[in-house]
Amino acid sequence: MATSPSPLPAQAVQQPSIHGLSQITSSLYISNAVAANNKLMLSTNHITTVINASVEVNTTFFEDIQYVQVPVADVPTSRLCDFFDPIADHIHSVEMKQGRTLLHCAAGVSRSASLCLAYLMKYRSMSLLDAHTWTKSCRPIIRPNNGFWEQLINYEFKLFNKNTVHMVDSPVGMIPDIYEKEVRLMMAM
Repeated sequence: MATSPSPLPAQAVQQPSIHGLSQITSSLYISNAVAANNKLMLSTNHITTVINASVEVNTTFFEDIQYVQVPVADVPTSRLCDFFDPIADHIHSVEMKQGRTLLHCAAGVSRSASLCLAYLMKYRSMSLLDAHTWTKSCRPIIRPNNGFWEQLINYEFKLFNKNTVHMVDSPVGMIPDIYEKEVRLMMAM
């Protein structure tokens, strides 16, 4: 497995946080809805753009912050892939202007993580596997739903003409192969 360079300089890497903001790159963070609506947390981390990837979370609007809505439900049939390019492009554009983006959904687990993985593939040239490994090291609770995994796998193929993650059959249905060991252990209990 080829390893991609870390998206962060070594001194910028922080301990994973599931309640606050999880820093993914020098200009990209993921959080849950509570943290995204915390003015102190946003200002302390110099967030200039907040992307709300949900239909159920109400946004608190603060001055000097740009808001983007991605109205997608966290269900496998939602077409989050329609937002992969526009959101990745937006995150990149904020970074080019020296800004910082916070991606959030309700829990910071599925939708925001999926959009983050798409961004890392497109703008950091990371494989899907490496993007997932990196993001999970920054925010251990990420777990895109299986529909989003299928969309990310298709997106990786579109970008790189190859796949590093595959959907496989398991006792609990189709899952990404990176969860196979976990499901086997769970089934053995």
